[in-house]
Amino acid sequence: MSRFWSDVVKGLTPYVPGEQPKLANLVKLNTNENPYGPSPRALEAIRAATGESLKLYPDPNAEQLKAAIGKYHGIDARNVVVGNGSDEVLAHIFLGLLKQARPILFPDISYSFYPVYCGLYQVGFETIPLADDFSIQVDGYIKPNGGIIFPNPNAPTGCLVPLADIERLLQANTESVVVIDEAYVDFGGESAIPLTARYPNLLVVQTLSKSRSLAGLRVGFAVGHADLIEALERVKNSFNSYPLDRLAIAGAVAAFEDREYFEQTCNAVIATRKRLVGELQALGFEVLPSKANFIFARHPQHDAEKSALALRQRSIIVRHFRLPRIEQFLRITVGTDEQCAVLVAALKEVFAA
Repeated sequence: MSRFWSDVVKGLTPYVPGEQPKLANLVKLNTNENPYGPSPRALEAIRAATGESLKLYPDPNAEQLKAAIGKYHGIDARNVVVGNGSDEVLAHIFLGLLKQARPILFPDISYSFYPVYCGLYQVGFETIPLADDFSIQVDGYIKPNGGIIFPNPNAPTGCLVPLADIERLLQANTESVVVIDEAYVDFGGESAIPLTARYPNLLVVQTLSKSRSLAGLRVGFAVGHADLIEALERVKNSFNSYPLDRLAIAGAVAAFEDREYFEQTCNAVIATRKRLVGELQALGFEVLPSKANFIFARHPQHDAEKSALALRQRSIIVRHFRLPRIEQFLRITVGTDEQCAVLVAALKEVFAA
């Protein structure tokens, strides 16, 4: 049937999501899901929204959710756009803001959806190499461009760009949009959202999939100047007027209102991450400094792909990327203390063998 494909489809290299295997007694540490469940208040709100009202369309503008996000971050709800996961918001950004005459810039090792969007929307791009320590150095982005985007913390490395460096980039780059993708910022980073009040070309993207344990609900949003938000709303309303259903809106609002549960679970992940890093270093791993809910690690004596396969045989799934510069790294999601203990015990067994 490929003879009916458009030329665009023929040229696409689609994004490959993390595996969702169905194995018994699985320790799943490959897709950066939060090991703790959603806020009980969010679950109750979703249950309460399940009823006769589902015969009606949801609010196309998700005003209640925008208000909750605005209240949480101390910003005007008019500076917020929401979407079906941050991936949809990013897709609108690539089409609505980053499709420019000049190529956009993003790291050579980063979220692998970025080049996919460039292929889908015919956006020219240039990758900027990470430093030898796998950090993002903003000086490399201070050059003519059609836009800049990078995750902070970066993925899959987990390394954080200090907020002062982001502001320095914004001061030097005033003629194009700068997009900071903050999917993992709640696990030890500092959000750039406050900077959106001073820099009209800054857009910050976040998701409820990670720190608020709602990956199955698909809710993402962006914060920025009203002009940027209007562009994204125009794209959204030319694509899907109802990206968030009633259950997603209700659950997301409640998740933002339950700040105590949010902070409790984030702190639990951070504490487990610290312990896991120490245990892996004791086994001889080099671990990059992470401010995400995952770590990126390599062992000088053990091949990463073989280690991943050996772990899989023990029903433990981690992520391995067959890509230049990082083919000897494993990306390991921070699970519960119990899951991480199983991982460490399995690694000791694999290395001993």
